[in-house]
Amino acid sequence: MTRSPNVTWQAGAASRERRREALGHEGATVWFTGLPASGKSTIAVGVEERLLAAGRSAYLLDGDNLRHGLNGDLGFDAAARTENVRRAAEVARLFADAGTVALVSLVSPYEADRAAARKLHAEDGLRFVEVFVNTPLEECERRDPKGLYARVRAGELSGFTGVDDPYEAPSSPEVELAPELELGAAVDSVLGALNAGG
Repeated sequence: MTRSPNVTWQAGAASRERRREALGHEGATVWFTGLPASGKSTIAVGVEERLLAAGRSAYLLDGDNLRHGLNGDLGFDAAARTENVRRAAEVARLFADAGTVALVSLVSPYEADRAAARKLHAEDGLRFVEVFVNTPLEECERRDPKGLYARVRAGELSGFTGVDDPYEAPSSPEVELAPELELGAAVDSVLGALNAGG
């Protein structure tokens, strides 16, 4: 855990158990990883909608959205990507502690960074569910909703994950989703894993 010098954690009066009683459920983090345009955010939005419909607090922490503010000062080199994941993990941990299901949709290309996010949650007794959206590069590039792959191929962008920057696939995610899976079935798989842990 990274912290500033000369600070002490300020404990609140409400315990995690009290928040669980008030909300009727526990928080958790569901971490969606995969190549750009793999479908992470689409699936995460579907999961968020289903959780909210069931009366469960959930919030989408999308990688692009985080770069509009909290992570807006970061670039895309390896060190910046690691810091991007670290900040997202810290925010997700706070959401999970508060009883919300944090749905983190982030390329998060490095295995060590995702392991650090998992460890941060484990040290605090919080659930962490890793979802690997395993869409092949060719399919991601075919979709290319933001036109980023086209810009890479045209030489306008470099250091792009999956093309000229590495993506380290998860070795043992709780959920692995194939590209041919329909959205509803993908959402069902994620919710099944989340609900299996309580």
